[in-house]
Amino acid sequence: MTGRDWYSWHADYDHPGSGLARRLAWVQDRIRAALDEAPPGPVRAISICAGQGRDLIGALDGHPRRADVTARLVELDPRNAEAARGLAAAADLSGVDIVTGDAALTSQYTDLAPAGLVLACGLFGNMTDDHIERTIDYCTRLCATGGTVVWTRARWAPDLVPQICAWFEERDFERVWLSQPEPGYRQCCGAHRFTGTPAPLEENATMFAFTGHDVQQGPHR
Repeated sequence: MTGRDWYSWHADYDHPGSGLARRLAWVQDRIRAALDEAPPGPVRAISICAGQGRDLIGALDGHPRRADVTARLVELDPRNAEAARGLAAAADLSGVDIVTGDAALTSQYTDLAPAGLVLACGLFGNMTDDHIERTIDYCTRLCATGGTVVWTRARWAPDLVPQICAWFEERDFERVWLSQPEPGYRQCCGAHRFTGTPAPLEENATMFAFTGHDVQQGPHR
Protein backbone atom coordinates (compact mmCIF):
# COMPACT_ATOMS: atom_id res chain seq x y z
CA MET A 1 0.00 0.00 0.00
CA THR A 2 1.04 3.61 -0.49
CA GLY A 3 1.31 6.15 2.30
CA ARG A 4 -1.65 8.16 0.99
CA ASP A 5 -4.47 8.97 3.41
CA TRP A 6 -7.39 7.41 1.57
CA TYR A 7 -9.96 9.00 3.86
CA SER A 8 -8.92 12.62 3.25
CA TRP A 9 -8.44 11.80 -0.46
CA HIS A 10 -12.23 11.65 -0.77
CA ALA A 11 -12.58 15.37 0.05
CA ASP A 12 -12.16 16.34 -3.62
CA TYR A 13 -15.43 14.58 -4.42
CA ASP A 14 -17.15 17.47 -2.64
CA HIS A 15 -15.49 20.14 -4.81
CA PRO A 16 -17.54 20.78 -7.97
CA GLY A 17 -15.28 20.96 -10.97
CA SER A 18 -12.56 18.76 -9.48
CA GLY A 19 -11.26 15.78 -11.41
CA LEU A 20 -12.70 13.38 -8.87
CA ALA A 21 -16.13 15.01 -8.98
CA ARG A 22 -16.08 14.70 -12.76
CA ARG A 23 -15.01 11.08 -12.53
CA LEU A 24 -17.73 10.31 -9.99
CA ALA A 25 -20.41 11.66 -12.33
CA TRP A 26 -19.10 9.50 -15.19
CA VAL A 27 -18.98 6.37 -13.05
CA GLN A 28 -22.47 6.89 -11.64
CA ASP A 29 -23.83 7.44 -15.15
CA ARG A 30 -22.29 4.16 -16.33
CA ILE A 31 -23.67 2.28 -13.30
CA ARG A 32 -27.16 3.60 -13.99
CA ALA A 33 -26.84 2.67 -17.66
CA ALA A 34 -25.71 -0.86 -16.77
CA LEU A 35 -28.67 -1.26 -14.41
CA ASP A 36 -31.08 0.10 -17.00
CA GLU A 37 -29.81 -2.44 -19.55
CA ALA A 38 -29.63 -5.44 -17.20
CA PRO A 39 -32.25 -8.18 -17.68
CA PRO A 40 -35.19 -8.16 -15.25
CA GLY A 41 -34.53 -9.81 -11.91
CA PRO A 42 -31.76 -9.79 -9.32
CA VAL A 43 -28.47 -8.03 -10.08
CA ARG A 44 -25.27 -8.80 -8.20
CA ALA A 45 -22.64 -6.07 -7.91
CA ILE A 46 -19.04 -6.02 -6.70
CA SER A 47 -16.99 -2.92 -5.87
CA ILE A 48 -13.23 -3.46 -5.45
CA CYS A 49 -11.45 -0.95 -3.17
CA ALA A 50 -14.79 0.76 -2.75
CA GLY A 51 -13.64 3.69 -0.63
CA GLN A 52 -16.71 5.43 0.76
CA GLY A 53 -18.94 3.81 -1.85
CA ARG A 54 -20.11 7.10 -3.29
CA ASP A 55 -20.21 5.77 -6.84
CA LEU A 56 -22.44 2.72 -6.37
CA ILE A 57 -24.47 4.02 -3.43
CA GLY A 58 -25.04 7.35 -5.15
CA ALA A 59 -26.14 5.64 -8.36
CA LEU A 60 -28.51 3.28 -6.52
CA ASP A 61 -30.11 6.01 -4.44
CA GLY A 62 -33.40 6.70 -6.20
CA HIS A 63 -32.80 4.26 -9.05
CA PRO A 64 -35.88 2.17 -9.96
CA ARG A 65 -33.85 -1.06 -9.80
CA ARG A 66 -32.29 -0.41 -6.41
CA ALA A 67 -34.22 -3.27 -4.79
CA ASP A 68 -32.91 -5.73 -7.38
CA VAL A 69 -29.28 -5.14 -6.40
CA THR A 70 -27.28 -7.22 -3.97
CA ALA A 71 -23.88 -5.60 -3.66
CA ARG A 72 -20.61 -6.12 -1.84
CA LEU A 73 -18.26 -3.20 -1.34
CA VAL A 74 -14.81 -4.12 -0.03
CA GLU A 75 -12.62 -1.42 1.51
CA LEU A 76 -9.50 -1.72 3.66
CA ASP A 77 -9.66 1.66 5.44
CA PRO A 78 -12.13 1.30 8.33
CA ARG A 79 -12.97 5.02 8.26
CA ASN A 80 -14.02 4.81 4.63
CA ALA A 81 -15.93 1.58 5.24
CA GLU A 82 -17.84 3.22 8.09
CA ALA A 83 -18.63 6.23 5.90
CA ALA A 84 -19.96 3.85 3.24
CA ARG A 85 -22.18 2.11 5.79
CA GLY A 86 -23.60 5.48 6.79
CA LEU A 87 -24.36 6.42 3.18
CA ALA A 88 -25.98 3.04 2.50
CA ALA A 89 -28.12 3.32 5.63
CA ALA A 90 -29.17 6.88 4.77
CA ALA A 91 -30.25 5.69 1.31
CA ASP A 92 -32.06 2.67 2.84
CA LEU A 93 -30.06 0.23 0.70
CA SER A 94 -30.43 -2.99 2.67
CA GLY A 95 -28.92 -5.03 -0.16
CA VAL A 96 -25.57 -3.27 0.06
CA ASP A 97 -22.97 -5.02 2.23
CA ILE A 98 -19.77 -3.19 3.16
CA VAL A 99 -16.82 -5.35 4.15
CA THR A 100 -13.75 -3.92 5.87
CA GLY A 101 -10.90 -5.95 4.44
CA ASP A 102 -8.37 -6.51 1.68
CA ALA A 103 -10.13 -6.02 -1.66
CA ALA A 104 -7.36 -7.84 -3.53
CA LEU A 105 -8.39 -11.23 -2.11
CA THR A 106 -10.69 -13.36 -4.25
CA SER A 107 -12.22 -14.83 -1.09
CA GLN A 108 -14.12 -11.56 -0.62
CA TYR A 109 -16.18 -12.24 -3.75
CA THR A 110 -16.54 -15.98 -4.27
CA ASP A 111 -20.19 -16.06 -3.15
CA LEU A 112 -21.21 -13.18 -5.45
CA ALA A 113 -19.16 -13.91 -8.55
CA PRO A 114 -19.90 -13.86 -11.38
CA ALA A 115 -21.68 -10.54 -10.97
CA GLY A 116 -23.64 -8.39 -13.37
CA LEU A 117 -21.75 -5.26 -12.36
CA VAL A 118 -18.10 -4.98 -11.32
CA LEU A 119 -16.54 -1.67 -10.26
CA ALA A 120 -12.78 -1.30 -10.61
CA CYS A 121 -12.60 2.41 -9.86
CA GLY A 122 -9.54 4.02 -8.30
CA LEU A 123 -7.48 0.86 -8.80
CA PHE A 124 -5.49 1.17 -11.98
CA GLY A 125 -3.71 4.37 -10.96
CA ASN A 126 -2.09 2.65 -7.99
CA MET A 127 -0.47 -0.47 -9.42
CA THR A 128 2.03 -1.55 -12.03
CA ASP A 129 1.00 -2.29 -15.59
CA ASP A 130 1.44 -6.03 -14.96
CA HIS A 131 -0.99 -5.90 -12.05
CA ILE A 132 -3.51 -3.93 -14.10
CA GLU A 133 -3.49 -6.65 -16.74
CA ARG A 134 -3.69 -9.29 -14.03
CA THR A 135 -6.73 -7.58 -12.48
CA ILE A 136 -8.43 -7.35 -15.87
CA ASP A 137 -7.83 -11.07 -16.30
CA TYR A 138 -9.58 -11.67 -12.97
CA CYS A 139 -12.52 -9.65 -14.26
CA THR A 140 -13.25 -12.61 -16.58
CA ARG A 141 -13.96 -14.53 -13.37
CA LEU A 142 -15.70 -11.77 -11.43
CA CYS A 143 -18.05 -10.67 -14.23
CA ALA A 144 -21.02 -12.61 -15.56
CA THR A 145 -21.75 -13.03 -19.24
CA GLY A 146 -23.42 -9.80 -20.31
CA GLY A 147 -22.21 -8.05 -17.16
CA THR A 148 -20.39 -4.72 -17.15
CA VAL A 149 -17.06 -3.66 -15.68
CA VAL A 150 -16.81 0.06 -14.96
CA TRP A 151 -13.22 1.20 -14.47
CA THR A 152 -11.14 4.36 -14.14
CA ARG A 153 -7.59 5.43 -14.81
CA ALA A 154 -5.98 8.86 -15.12
CA ARG A 155 -4.23 9.74 -18.37
CA TRP A 156 -0.60 10.23 -17.38
CA ALA A 157 2.06 10.17 -20.10
CA PRO A 158 2.50 7.64 -21.52
CA ASP A 159 -1.27 7.20 -21.63
CA LEU A 160 -2.13 3.61 -20.67
CA VAL A 161 -5.86 3.93 -21.41
CA PRO A 162 -5.64 2.51 -24.97
CA GLN A 163 -3.71 -0.50 -23.63
CA ILE A 164 -6.23 -1.04 -20.83
CA CYS A 165 -8.99 -1.12 -23.45
CA ALA A 166 -6.96 -3.61 -25.49
CA TRP A 167 -6.45 -5.86 -22.46
CA PHE A 168 -10.18 -5.92 -21.84
CA GLU A 169 -11.03 -6.51 -25.48
CA GLU A 170 -8.50 -9.34 -25.81
CA ARG A 171 -10.49 -11.11 -23.09
CA ASP A 172 -13.95 -11.05 -24.68
CA PHE A 173 -15.02 -7.68 -23.36
CA GLU A 174 -16.65 -5.23 -25.74
CA ARG A 175 -16.26 -1.52 -25.26
CA VAL A 176 -19.51 0.13 -24.21
CA TRP A 177 -18.29 3.63 -23.41
CA LEU A 178 -15.05 5.55 -22.90
CA SER A 179 -14.70 9.13 -21.73
CA GLN A 180 -12.77 11.38 -24.07
CA PRO A 181 -9.83 13.56 -23.00
CA GLU A 182 -10.87 17.02 -21.88
CA PRO A 183 -8.62 20.03 -21.23
CA GLY A 184 -7.84 20.34 -17.55
CA TYR A 185 -8.91 16.78 -16.66
CA ARG A 186 -6.66 13.73 -16.43
CA GLN A 187 -9.38 11.37 -15.30
CA CYS A 188 -10.81 8.70 -17.58
CA CYS A 189 -13.69 6.29 -17.13
CA GLY A 190 -14.52 3.25 -19.22
CA ALA A 191 -17.19 0.57 -19.34
CA HIS A 192 -16.72 -2.86 -20.91
CA ARG A 193 -19.33 -5.61 -21.28
CA PHE A 194 -18.26 -9.25 -20.94
CA THR A 195 -19.33 -11.42 -23.86
CA GLY A 196 -17.42 -14.54 -22.83
CA THR A 197 -18.09 -17.30 -20.33
CA PRO A 198 -16.75 -16.61 -16.83
CA ALA A 199 -14.08 -18.95 -15.52
CA PRO A 200 -14.35 -20.18 -11.92
CA LEU A 201 -12.99 -17.76 -9.33
CA GLU A 202 -10.42 -19.60 -7.27
CA GLU A 203 -10.43 -19.02 -3.52
CA ASN A 204 -7.61 -17.44 -1.50
CA ALA A 205 -5.86 -15.86 -4.49
CA THR A 206 -4.46 -12.31 -4.55
CA MET A 207 -5.49 -10.34 -7.62
CA PHE A 208 -3.19 -7.32 -7.28
CA ALA A 209 -1.04 -5.18 -5.01
CA PHE A 210 -0.87 -1.42 -4.74
CA THR A 211 2.52 0.20 -5.35
CA GLY A 212 4.12 3.63 -5.16
CA HIS A 213 2.26 6.58 -6.69
CA ASP A 214 3.41 10.01 -7.80
CA VAL A 215 0.64 12.59 -8.10
CA GLN A 216 2.27 14.12 -11.19
CA GLN A 217 3.47 11.00 -12.99
CA GLY A 218 1.16 8.27 -11.74
CA PRO A 219 2.07 4.81 -10.47
CA HIS A 220 5.36 3.03 -10.88
CA ARG A 221 5.13 1.10 -14.11
